Amino acid sequence: MSSVVSIIRISNSDLRFLYLLLKERDPRENISHRIMPTYAEHVKFVKSKPYKAWYVVYFGSKKAGSVYLSKQNEIGIFLLKKYYGNDIGQQALHLLMQKNPEKRYLANVNPKNSKSIKFFKKNKFKLIQYTYEFMPDDLP
Repeated sequence: MSSVVSIIRISNSDLRFLYLLLKERDPRENISHRIMPTYAEHVKFVKSKPYKAWYVVYFGSKKAGSVYLSKQNEIGIFLLKKYYGNDIGQQALHLLMQKNPEKRYLANVNPKNSKSIKFFKKNKFKLIQYTYEFMPDDLP
């Protein structure tokens, strides 16, 4: 792999790319939202600065994905599917941790997302809990 992976803090010029990245995600593997937001809702969310740190992941000069660190030190990594399998996620993870040193990092992963589970296990993350959710709207 000859191209270098880098991460650069998001800016307003990344709004459309981040939305396209969100649209490509498999909703069954998602834990942060159930319904795809509108572009206006997405822009409002990004501009609310919801994370401690949020970066676009570059593979060479191409935008390949994003990586963030929440205010609770939870890591999220999302790559465009065409960049899967190139160790870009692993490099982005390490860059994020280098730029944001903490005593502990977490990764909340949907149990159906076997690729993310494998990824975080490979990177020495340990399973510490299963979380269950109840929503009264789910009642018949």
